[in-house]
Amino acid sequence: MLERPNQVLVIDDDEAAREILVELLGRIGYHAFATGDGKAGLEWLAGAAAPPRAVLLDLRMPLLDGFEVLRRYRADGGTAPVIALSAMDEKDAVVKAMRLGASDYLVKPIEPEELKEAIERCAASRPPPVEEPQAAPIIPAVRPMDPPPVAPPSRVDASRRGVPTEYVASSPAMLSIWDMVDRVAETDVPVLIRGESGVGKEGIARTLHERSPRRGKPFVKINCAALPSELLESELFGHERGAFTGATSEKPGKFELADKGTIFLDEIGEMHPALQAKLLQVLQDEEYYRVGGKRALRADARVVVATNRVLEEEIARGNFREDLYYRLNVVSVVVPPLRERKEDIPGLIEHFRRKYGSKYRGGAIQFSEDVTRRLQDYDYPGNVRELENLVRRLVVLRDERFVLDELASAISRRPAQQVPLAAGSAGGALPPANQGHAWSPQGHAAPPAAAPSGPPAETVSLKEIARQAALRAEREAISAMLSRTNWNKRKAAARLQISYKALLYKIKDCGLTDPRITASLPENLGPIGIVADGTHTG
Repeated sequence: MLERPNQVLVIDDDEAAREILVELLGRIGYHAFATGDGKAGLEWLAGAAAPPRAVLLDLRMPLLDGFEVLRRYRADGGTAPVIALSAMDEKDAVVKAMRLGASDYLVKPIEPEELKEAIERCAASRPPPVEEPQAAPIIPAVRPMDPPPVAPPSRVDASRRGVPTEYVASSPAMLSIWDMVDRVAETDVPVLIRGESGVGKEGIARTLHERSPRRGKPFVKINCAALPSELLESELFGHERGAFTGATSEKPGKFELADKGTIFLDEIGEMHPALQAKLLQVLQDEEYYRVGGKRALRADARVVVATNRVLEEEIARGNFREDLYYRLNVVSVVVPPLRERKEDIPGLIEHFRRKYGSKYRGGAIQFSEDVTRRLQDYDYPGNVRELENLVRRLVVLRDERFVLDELASAISRRPAQQVPLAAGSAGGALPPANQGHAWSPQGHAAPPAAAPSGPPAETVSLKEIARQAALRAEREAISAMLSRTNWNKRKAAARLQISYKALLYKIKDCGLTDPRITASLPENLGPIGIVADGTHTG
């Protein structure tokens, strides 16, 4: 049996895009090779000793386009997963590519974590290629754990219950969560997943999709905290050509791309109240309009949302709509932090040790008792994601001193940096709505204190002090320029000598809000439509 190397091939005629993808792949641990046209890509695949881990294929190229490359590669028996790269306005192209044999697709621009997840997802969904050439064409069409088509469907359902094979859970809290997933997966009700960052909320959302009747349809994720509200509306609902400056073509939104599948709205607590109102309307009426559109589009997608905020407190502060909360909170899954389920840590350590031991050339190493004990005793403010990174670092560096020193340093920093946590509904600690800032009784963010009133911290980071001072100065400069330009963002960006898109991101990061939007909103958004909503659902 041939072993697939840790290689990824990029086929894209855009030189800048190739360079970016090669850099991203290197950062997430892959050896990247790139070609500038489809013919060269096919020649590379034909000459490779073993199929690569994945092929990133641009669909729009001159001469031999991505569709023809994909068709020829599959016709020749190629088995490597092919991830199609598309623009936002290429829904039909994506569907065509999937029918030709693409394993997945990504929409440009691509984030590193998104790219890593897509490659790992494709690799996990099929076995490594076998030496017998006659078996190769069968591999993409058959799931490795699925029975033949003539087998009773009950065998498939039975194998999908409980903790997924790619997850580790032995604590009662996590076992009850996976039991809840099994019970609600077959329904179409909205699910609200709550918990700190890094506990695995997205994995639960994906499992809900995979165990639902919609599992053969798209799973579309969008991070509501990653985009300013001006861009998030277009990302969610799409826009028509000419809807705003720069809209040179129509673009389908995430709801349209998730048709008959599942849409996962991560960090829902970060969404602006004005956009929450539109989302509520979509959930109630099951239809929406593109930005600048006049034709209603039907929304046929299951909605799963996640947040690391305490939404009840956000409602009290006026940051989250109460009617939207009741619409989303049909089924609530509260994922406890790793420090509250330490019985899961030994299994997770072993899982990640084997995972990265098989991925990197040095192979898996045995951890000493001291390292294992220290890993089990640590509280993990970053939860499972932090534990995974520590184990991965151990496997790569093969020197326990680095990780032991890092753990000691992290523990020594925590008294000076720890932020008080508010208790969630299941007893787990959830971060406050505006982490790092105190809240006044009126619900507005109070400015950070100049210095702690108690005894001085044991350690003080000058770099952190300088960074915070720079952020405050930048926020004041942006706010002043926006006021002078009457919130004309393009004019403000030109005067600040940054790009328009960079300014939008900075406005989001600084928490600045256009006063004209705030003034146009009702004073109390909480109770809007509660009575009607209850009547509608009952």
